[in-house]
Amino acid sequence: MKLDQIDHKILRNLQENARITNAELAERVGLSPTPCLRRLRRLETDGIIKGYHAEVNREALGVNVTVLILVKLEREDDISLKEFEAAVKSRPEVMECHLVTGKFDYFLRVAIPTLSAYESFLSETILRMPNVATVESSFTLREVEQKTVLPVTDPRSV
Repeated sequence: MKLDQIDHKILRNLQENARITNAELAERVGLSPTPCLRRLRRLETDGIIKGYHAEVNREALGVNVTVLILVKLEREDDISLKEFEAAVKSRPEVMECHLVTGKFDYFLRVAIPTLSAYESFLSETILRMPNVATVESSFTLREVEQKTVLPVTDPRSV
């Protein structure tokens, strides 16, 4: 699906405020409400918009520790990768998991309440996952920047 300038405006506005009314969204992108809603539904149906989420303050919930984990597997065959990925997907603490190039196979971002909870998570979960050879953890000291808005480029400027 090719996105035009109005689609990009819709996406930019929704990323900034997913609770915007259709009437306000239509006004901001220069459409009347009905065509705006049609475009919005098309973006959802085509999988461009995957869902709507609330951004929650993790510290307010007591999830105070963010850990960046690099994982090296013993084997990198398809079965081993799928087993590891299935195990990771089942864990709510794992906020992100990326198959990466380089010395390690996976990059994980884990959100957890305390260092002792991380120790338990590491020893009882990560180190017991299939085929894990090496784990390297780094704790974030401060979150400098975390964006939730993807850069949506105007097609005329590309």
